[in-house]
Amino acid sequence: MSHDWTDNRKNLMLFSGRAHPELAEQVAKELDVAVTAQTARDFANGEIFVRFDESVRGSDAFVLQSHPAPLNTWLMEQLLMIDALKRGSAKRITAILPFYPYARQDKKHRGREPISARLVADLYK
Repeated sequence: MSHDWTDNRKNLMLFSGRAHPELAEQVAKELDVAVTAQTARDFANGEIFVRFDESVRGSDAFVLQSHPAPLNTWLMEQLLMIDALKRGSAKRITAILPFYPYARQDKKHRGREPISARLVADLYK
């Protein structure tokens, strides 16, 4: 028995980071879905706050975030979005990264250096 692709979209939710919302809007248009509403802001000390404006329970969530400068800000925002989805009981979470941050640091060249690419991968687990 074959399934129509549209049957699988009922639980699809697309989330956009603030780094490049236009990209998420274009993806949403291609998929014929809406970008899920959320509240995101920075506190005075630079900490990031994220809250989704509707239930994500049981959803197939896609979190789209570009990572231009300041890279660490957008990386952290995406990680916080993923954590909020986990705590909100999303069924499946897919992080979409057009650029993989810290990919240049994928091995130690000398002693006492981090393998930053591995750390970022571990943070996304």
